[in-house]
Amino acid sequence: MSPHPPSPLALTPSVEDHPYEDASHARPIRVMVVDDHAFFRRGLVSVLDEEEDISVVSEAGDGEEAVRLATEMRPDVVLMDVWMPHSNGIDACPRIREAVPHTKFVMLTMSDEESDLFDALKAGATGYLLKEISVTELPRAVRAIAGGQSFINPAMATKLIGEFAELAKQESAPPRRPSIPELTRRETEVLKLLARSLNNREIGERLFITENTVKNHVRKILEKLQVHSRTEAAIYAVRAEYVSGN
Repeated sequence: MSPHPPSPLALTPSVEDHPYEDASHARPIRVMVVDDHAFFRRGLVSVLDEEEDISVVSEAGDGEEAVRLATEMRPDVVLMDVWMPHSNGIDACPRIREAVPHTKFVMLTMSDEESDLFDALKAGATGYLLKEISVTELPRAVRAIAGGQSFINPAMATKLIGEFAELAKQESAPPRRPSIPELTRRETEVLKLLARSLNNREIGERLFITENTVKNHVRKILEKLQVHSRTEAAIYAVRAEYVSGN
């Protein structure tokens, strides 16, 4: 894990919906670490064990063991490699989710392949980090995922947005802005900034409005666009050509 990689993309929902964004939550975040390399796995555990609000409740060396232990320990967050023997991390995600629906998944991997990123997201992961992540960013990523954020390595986030932008270009006569008439001018401004990965505080500072006002706008945007997360809204903004995918 390198000391100073770029900060990952974090798309942040409201604190009300995701209490782990609030540092005062009542109990530690329960984490399971899954990696077939024991030395690296122990390093991750050591880093996370330094955090008072994070508790590593179990470790696993492959996907099969992860499914069994997750069912027993019911972690809040599973930090898992993509490629492992017996059952890989991508295959393990839906099996764990079926047994423990509240569990969230972060893939921590050497793979920067777009196909692995897309497969991980389809499997239910909301985080995708490369193993170059710094020891200071790792706990932050765990807290973000526990709080309902999507946390993605910057280079991989660029690939993700670029892929959706390319798909939009390839569509034959796509509606330029599918639901734009339903958005107010202010909601449109918030959507554009949200798609550029700004959090509620940063959006408020840009638009000279309070953070609570931003949260209300985001909630209305999600309702109007009929999406369930800020990530989906950001992808919508790219497809509707509100922001460039380049």
